Amino acid sequence: MTPAERDALIAAVTSAVRPRPPGGTARAHPAWHDLDGPARREAFDATLEQREIEAALDPEGLSGTARAVLARLLGQRP
Repeated sequence: MTPAERDALIAAVTSAVRPRPPGGTARAHPAWHDLDGPARREAFDATLEQREIEAALDPEGLSGTARAVLARLLGQRP
């Protein structure tokens, strides 16, 4: 895998987009399975950093993930 391919997979994994099958069960991004251990760790760390930034910019201190979970619990669309 080239560095550019690796970076593209990490970007896909750290994005907020997740495929959902009928029934709405959340799953890992398919690109996660194409990453090796060190790249998965890098993606994990990048995701944590992104969520911290999101929460810092949000008036209520919530990340995009927190907002999506709350919306689902309340029966709303995020």
